Amino acid sequence: MNISFKDKVALVTGAGSGLGLATAKAFAKSGASVVLADWNEKSVRAAAGDLAAQGHKTLAVPCDVADDAQVEAMVEQAVATFGRLDAAYNNAGIQNVLAETADQTREDFDRVTGINLRGVWSCMTFELRQMRKQGSGAIVNCSSIGGIVAGAGRGTYQAAKHGVIGLTKSAALDYAAKGIRINAICPGLIQTPMSDRMMASGQTDALNAMLKDVPIGRFGRAEEIADAVLWLCSSAASLVVGHALVVDGGYTIR
Repeated sequence: MNISFKDKVALVTGAGSGLGLATAKAFAKSGASVVLADWNEKSVRAAAGDLAAQGHKTLAVPCDVADDAQVEAMVEQAVATFGRLDAAYNNAGIQNVLAETADQTREDFDRVTGINLRGVWSCMTFELRQMRKQGSGAIVNCSSIGGIVAGAGRGTYQAAKHGVIGLTKSAALDYAAKGIRINAICPGLIQTPMSDRMMASGQTDALNAMLKDVPIGRFGRAEEIADAVLWLCSSAASLVVGHALVVDGGYTIR
């Protein structure tokens, strides 16, 4: 299927690396003007510069999604530069510090939920205000298989990712009749800089143990998530509303 976003504008958070970068590249290759946002200014400017050098229309925006003012400014810059906003992938996220529930700290809870849940809410708030004016748009929020199943030592992360699905479904009801579709994606074990950092922090055995329960028998590729996001944002998914699409090689079907 050839999905085209010619003359469309797409915004991707967490676009400096990993799933966000792969998705920004996919949007650009499909013809979209792409707004790349990330807290890491150096990485996001480099990523946008690389795509621009290939002839794509891009805008780099340093943005901490936990800061409402920065999120509002991000959307305003996108619209001021490209005139509209047709698709958004709210991808920015972090892992929690591994700990049993009784040992998890308020600081880590606030840090993780501030980005993984409140950050998604904030992005949607300002994206939807623009899309509501247009009467059209598509949003994909990044949840996780952690939004579907439990994980020992990961209560804060799982809670935020479960919350993303609930937020997505409720917002989808608000806007389905207004020309705006909102869905979530739930990646499984994907090879990204985040998974590399998890391994470097001593979680290799845990990840390999999870991998044994993936029927397809391998880590996913960031490009495989990007393909799913673009489909959800495209007219090919015009009847898909409020869905949490699991892309995990079969991990959660057991």
